[in-house]
Amino acid sequence: MAGNSDPLTPRAKLAVTAGKAVAAASRAAGRGSGSVIGGRVALKLDPDLLARLAQNLDVVLVSATNGKTTTTRLIAEALRAAGPVVSNALGANMPAGITSALAGNSDAKFGVIEVDEKYLAGVARDTDPKCIALLNLSRDQLDRAAETRMLAENWREGLAGSKAVVVANADDPLVVWAASSSPNVIWVAAGQMWKDDAWSCPSCGGVMQRPGDDWFCGECGFRRPTPSWALSGDHVLDPHGSAWPIHLQLPGRANKANATSSAAVAAVFGVPPQVALERMYQVQAVAGRYDVVQFMQRDLRLLLAKNPAGWLETFSLIDPPPTPVILSVNARSADGTDTSWLWDVDYTRLTGHPIFVIGDRKLDLAVRLEVANQHFQVCDNLDQAVQTAPPGRIEVIANYTAFQDLRRRVGN
Repeated sequence: MAGNSDPLTPRAKLAVTAGKAVAAASRAAGRGSGSVIGGRVALKLDPDLLARLAQNLDVVLVSATNGKTTTTRLIAEALRAAGPVVSNALGANMPAGITSALAGNSDAKFGVIEVDEKYLAGVARDTDPKCIALLNLSRDQLDRAAETRMLAENWREGLAGSKAVVVANADDPLVVWAASSSPNVIWVAAGQMWKDDAWSCPSCGGVMQRPGDDWFCGECGFRRPTPSWALSGDHVLDPHGSAWPIHLQLPGRANKANATSSAAVAAVFGVPPQVALERMYQVQAVAGRYDVVQFMQRDLRLLLAKNPAGWLETFSLIDPPPTPVILSVNARSADGTDTSWLWDVDYTRLTGHPIFVIGDRKLDLAVRLEVANQHFQVCDNLDQAVQTAPPGRIEVIANYTAFQDLRRRVGN
């Protein structure tokens, strides 16, 4: 537990100091937060540093294709009711970024860590987590991510026999299959809007049956487990059947689902649902997501959507037509360079909205919208799109690097 004697060896202390110095130099040079480069340098000097930094913490790992940054923030807020928290709240979620975050706070009791899906098994080995939250698995970055079934397999093998309490979404068959190798699982009915990555059974390959909110494989009997926590409208149902109101400033059903999983995690550490959910109200925006900013005398709401599942959830929370919508898509290495995923998104949900298209791959998006019979205009940049858009608040939806470009342009 925190407060023990200093766990860091002289080598580890040197690694932390060097990492912080490199990160500071990177920030001074205007190259971002420096957390990744600082963490890389620190891990080069002491490859065991992540394990050393985590050994005095009660660690929670959060992994998913969608929602992990927000859920990490919600869990961190909830656990602050029980003690100081260190977290990689800005989303640097590979080992270098995680190491950098943990090196920044030696007084914490809890470490709440977002982990990229591909690194979950390794980070779990290094940090000996008390709890692991698994939210969903869907296709993402098609040019370089393993397909979802392989990621689920990787999780399943990596979590087999883990001592951690696994808090897992009972509505995602891939997550259920991955978590089922763990001896201690708490199932949460958090819902699943996007179902296109789980039509076949991850266990045997048979066709998945989906009556109502249930699911099962007609061939091998693999089925949805009975959840002990559930999202029900605007309430979280706990294992005793009590309903607790969800207090959030973040919009949409997806964030209520994130809050439900977060409440289940908080309960593992003794924080009651009422306290956890009240504390989550503090979170207004997450790394700029959901922020409403003033730009060129207009209100713009910035929304991040990185893959088909994320776009589907985002469409469900935008203001109704005729609210103008700006869409921005890039395909740089951090996004994945393959834009074929655009064809998996149901853009007919934007019917009635004036649409303005920007970003490096605006022409890819324009072709997709043309096929979906949407009315849109291709613009050179954000400024032109905002000038052209009809009056009223503008919803701006962008994928990862396009979102970072937008934030820089609006000074957010």
